[in-house]
Amino acid sequence: MGPLPLRLGQKVKLRQPHACGGNQWEIVRVGADVGLLCLTCGRRILLPRSRVESRIVAILSDA
Repeated sequence: MGPLPLRLGQKVKLRQPHACGGNQWEIVRVGADVGLLCLTCGRRILLPRSRVESRIVAILSDA
C-alpha cells in the first residue's frame, strides 16, 4: 500500500496528546516531513511522514 494521502488544511487526530493536552492537529506542510499545527495551543511541529502516518487515528475534516 502506498503513502497515506495527506493534504494541506486537513485536520487529524493523533494517538498521543501534545504536552498541552490537545490531540487535534492541522496539516500545514506535506512532503517527506509533515508540518503540524496544534489546534489547542498553536504550536507547530515537524515530524517524518512515516511517524505521522503511524500515529493518525482519524481524519477529522478535509481541506
